[in-house]
Amino acid sequence: MDVRGGSGVNRIAKRPVKTLFYVAAVLGIFLSTCSPANALPAFARKYGMPCSSCHEAWPKLSPFGQQFKDNGYQMGNDRDAPIFQQPAYWPVTFRITPIWHRESNDKTQVDGSNGVGGNEATVTTHGFDWSGLDFHTAGTLANNYSFYVLPSSDNTAAFHFESVWARIDNIGGSSWINVKLGKFELDNLLSEKRILTLTNVSGVYTNYHFQPVGEAYKFGIGDNQVGVEWMGHSKNDRTRISASLLSSSDGQPSVPNSRAYNGYFAASQAFEVGSLGLQRVGGFAYIGQAPTYFQFTNGGPTAGLPGTGIGNKGFQRYGLIGMWYVKKFDITTIFFHSHDSAYLGTNTPSGGPLNPTGALPTGAQAPTWNGGLFESHYNFNPQLILINRYELVRMSQQALSTNPGNLGNADVLTFGARYYPFISSRAGFAYHGEYAIIWQKGVSPVTATNQTTSSLLFGFDFAF
Repeated sequence: MDVRGGSGVNRIAKRPVKTLFYVAAVLGIFLSTCSPANALPAFARKYGMPCSSCHEAWPKLSPFGQQFKDNGYQMGNDRDAPIFQQPAYWPVTFRITPIWHRESNDKTQVDGSNGVGGNEATVTTHGFDWSGLDFHTAGTLANNYSFYVLPSSDNTAAFHFESVWARIDNIGGSSWINVKLGKFELDNLLSEKRILTLTNVSGVYTNYHFQPVGEAYKFGIGDNQVGVEWMGHSKNDRTRISASLLSSSDGQPSVPNSRAYNGYFAASQAFEVGSLGLQRVGGFAYIGQAPTYFQFTNGGPTAGLPGTGIGNKGFQRYGLIGMWYVKKFDITTIFFHSHDSAYLGTNTPSGGPLNPTGALPTGAQAPTWNGGLFESHYNFNPQLILINRYELVRMSQQALSTNPGNLGNADVLTFGARYYPFISSRAGFAYHGEYAIIWQKGVSPVTATNQTTSSLLFGFDFAF
């Protein structure tokens, strides 16, 4: 199992004191180049506004930025429709991150005295590198017709479509009726696509992608999904609610596995607390299903014919979220609860030629787990943001009763900083420094013991 995932960057714990020295030294270099900060690229160019109108720290949205996004990237003025803009304007942003990074895993599978792949060793690598490329284009086709297309590549220039959607906004003049169709990010208040961390360990949210040890089906609540979304919000965006009907494909094209559908639901409410800032609380639920065997095969009992997956079994993800502000300091808290069918947890067909009776293995049970996230930021000034995050995952029931009770439990600690020497209406630039480490129980590849993986990264994150 791998709960770390990837985000275009090639995502350390043996020398923590030395690591802290590295972070402090590079952060000192960052701060020595201070100068005023202004705006962000594509939409800043369109509306002539400073980036701080929509971002607390690029790419993290402010409440106004969230409202602008919820309104279909519209301000409600004559600059919304492309027909009123200068012909030279092109709503495009390129983003890429040249980096230096260090990766360490204390139990990597290697050859040795126990034969091929029979040993474990600490492997540490480091060097200069670069992230993948994001090519954002988004905006309005006409008043109340919005779009977003994101071709994205890994660092070998292998492209895929991360997002492709169109949206009809304010149907019937109501902010409560907005319909989106295509491949899009789920309505997660804590957006993984606007995450402020970049390492292999913390370039994604662990709880968004965690699955118990041994599960074969793939799903992540942080993955962009394919379907249709209804979203509604009050005029001031304090109240938000959404519901999505999604293909059970985890965002993959051409419905490759099954003909099933999933549902995602989210709602939140914001409120002011004196001079502290705008607070928000909410909840979300993902009710899904995944196939366990194929109706038709082509080439043998395990060679399923794409699109004919059946024997669907359910999985659920639930969460409660709070986004709390105390002036320059904010912290996001999330409680997660997840549950998978015993068939999915043990990779057991619920019928078909390999298991015609649909019997479960002895000791099989539905894997269940809980998780928590605490992510804090301190906006020292408009140019500097300090980042800290702690995530934990705890299994409450394993897929097999014979498994150790703590198998797969994870703890992830991250801290870092981003400094913006400038952000103009033409481009954005950030110095980025980050250290992240994950401890997992019983997942080492040979001895099934605890494993520690860590990452240290410094880079130039820029968009144009």
